[in-house]
Amino acid sequence: MSLPATLFERAGAEVIALHRFFVQWYNRATADAADFSLFERAMGPGMQMIPPSGAALDRDQVIGHVHANRGAFDNDFAIEIADIRPAWQAGNAIVVTYVEKQRRAGEATARRASALFTENPSAPNGVEWRHLHETWMQAANG
Repeated sequence: MSLPATLFERAGAEVIALHRFFVQWYNRATADAADFSLFERAMGPGMQMIPPSGAALDRDQVIGHVHANRGAFDNDFAIEIADIRPAWQAGNAIVVTYVEKQRRAGEATARRASALFTENPSAPNGVEWRHLHETWMQAANG
């Protein structure tokens, strides 16, 4: 399988792939089929995340949180990704923005995210996450 041609296409593919992984990993019925190593390989060294709460999480904290919540939902967790756009690009780095809508146990939420990626040919989609910042949006209706 060949990777998408442009850095933006690879970053967009990674955003979609990561969230598909989350759905598989967090749903009890499908968690056994999820390949956690793909997630770990996509998280670059020094990766940082700022979730909507405003906390600052380093790579180990992000990986630990995801690992600890394997199978946390009983087939009542879904994610929809929309509006992936390039925000900035220079050399082998790109910032993309996207909207993430989640449904957890019947509750809908939405967040806007900006993510910094750098090229890495050994990462699953040819890019790795370096920084992620998420902000709550108004409640998702549906």
